[in-house]
Amino acid sequence: MASTASNKAWLALAALALGVSACSKQEDSIEPPPHATDTIDAKPQSSIIAVPIEADLSSLYATLEREVPRTLWTIDKPDQVCAAPKKVKVLVVKIKTPTIKCRITGQVTRGGLIITGSGQTFVVTMPISAVMHARDIAGIIKQETATARAQVRAIVRLNLASDWNPRGKVDISYDWTKEPSAEILGQKIVFTSKADAKLKGVVVKLEASLAREIAKLNFRTAVQHAWGQAFTSLQLNRANPPVWMRITPQELQYGGYQVRGRKLTLALGMKALTETFVGDRPADPARAPLPPVRPLKQQRGALLFYIPVIADYAQLEPVILKALVKRSAQPFPVPGLGPVMAEFDTIEAYGTSGGRVAVGVTFKARMQDEPKAEPAQGTVWLTGMPLNPAGTQQINFTDVEVRGGSNSTKTNLLLRLANAPGIPQTIAEAIGQNFTRDYAELMAKISRAIDEKREGNLLIRARIDDVKTGSLTATGQGLYLPVWGTGTASIQLLTR
Repeated sequence: MASTASNKAWLALAALALGVSACSKQEDSIEPPPHATDTIDAKPQSSIIAVPIEADLSSLYATLEREVPRTLWTIDKPDQVCAAPKKVKVLVVKIKTPTIKCRITGQVTRGGLIITGSGQTFVVTMPISAVMHARDIAGIIKQETATARAQVRAIVRLNLASDWNPRGKVDISYDWTKEPSAEILGQKIVFTSKADAKLKGVVVKLEASLAREIAKLNFRTAVQHAWGQAFTSLQLNRANPPVWMRITPQELQYGGYQVRGRKLTLALGMKALTETFVGDRPADPARAPLPPVRPLKQQRGALLFYIPVIADYAQLEPVILKALVKRSAQPFPVPGLGPVMAEFDTIEAYGTSGGRVAVGVTFKARMQDEPKAEPAQGTVWLTGMPLNPAGTQQINFTDVEVRGGSNSTKTNLLLRLANAPGIPQTIAEAIGQNFTRDYAELMAKISRAIDEKREGNLLIRARIDDVKTGSLTATGQGLYLPVWGTGTASIQLLTR
């Protein structure tokens, strides 16, 4: 909105115009304000975006199920010592009992593997059942049967090498929850030692299989895919105005992992530059090779963003034209002349020198009480300085200057109308209201958009918790308002 001082300046300019001949070619040859060539110098903000990479341990489970047979081993050992000789006292004489031999047969099987996990470990549990028979015991007893149960537990802890390939530390333990034993001729015979020898072989095989399958988890492929996909520009708002966020990853930081059931999730933090653009889709940033593993240095998912909310001048032109056309439904009061009717044709807006905005208005004008008179037509240029109070999006244009060129000898009417409050005020309000209203709508749309946004194989979830604004600046590249904010963000790679 023009100030009192600005109105006086416009009136002085109009008075000066009155002193110029209406037929003067100089008035018709007024050049538009120069185009500014400076660009927006806004450094992107570095954020640590959470990138959870999930690995399904079901494939490891399925492979182990295939590799570890259900029947672990069978036993058929004839001529075994089932009861060693011992000395017993009969009355006053000690006698030695004979060695009792038998044939030991049996079968040891396993149940289904169980994979569980929490925190930094996952556990593979293998339940084992054994049935063992002592047959032909000293030719006296036909058979004695012993049953047993054991549990083998493999506790796995993972780490990532610098090349993103997993390394696993496997600790395996087992214990007999029920030892294999039988009562033979009054003696309790324990078969644990015979079973242990075989069980140790099973444990070694399970450990080797786990180490091999952990290496096959191939975290690097998933991480590299997510890394490459993250070099992208995401559409946050489709229109009015179009808004894009460009993500440029810099490094990946590893903060451990979590296991829940058969799901293993790598806790990664992607250090990335985030930029926001208003207008056409920016080009995707050039992809960089996957960097080596880096330790997580700060909170994963901490979104610290700087958004230069850029308004392309081409986006403002239809807004201004729409406001002027709407205003032209009523006559414009011009001091000293009376009501003037105007028909607006085109708007041209751009940044000019001194951090000002130039708006070229091409229109026709005539006095309301002269409906049949030939209208004055031409282009009037207004320049103004954008200004917003600290921490607000309420934008005003101050220090407004007006100059004009025309293909009509009635330039005076155009200039006097442009210097009257109607046109400058309408332009300033259109731009100011557009920023105030659209900023709030834009931030709400962005918040909704990045709450859950899918782009290709990426699913981005983010929340903006707090924002603050800087001072509006006009440059050759666009009109922009810097916004700083904090929140949380994550990028998930979708496999389907």
